[in-house]
Amino acid sequence: MNSYETVFILTPVLSEDQAKEAVQKFEGDIKGMGAKIKHSENWGLRKMAYPIQKKSTGFYYLIEFEAAGSVIADYELMMKRDERVLRFLTVRMDADHVAYAEKRRAKLAAN
Repeated sequence: MNSYETVFILTPVLSEDQAKEAVQKFEGDIKGMGAKIKHSENWGLRKMAYPIQKKSTGFYYLIEFEAAGSVIADYELMMKRDERVLRFLTVRMDADHVAYAEKRRAKLAAN
């Protein structure tokens, strides 16, 4: 099992509830593929550096999870097919990245 993190941007035309519902669907799909979610974080509505599909803002989310490498292709295909997702990036976390993420989560929990 490898550690991964995905950052994705949802279209700003969704309401807050619809965005939360989309994130819950993605988390459920990841769990259904045999992965274990370690952390999920809502970064809120943010302005993007450049317009995507004529939209200049989007709902940003981060999901950290552990999964087998074969899960990632199916997960990314699911993200590509969902019209609510403007962009996404999935990255395999190395040991230093995992340590940094744990330190960052501890710092957020302390605040």
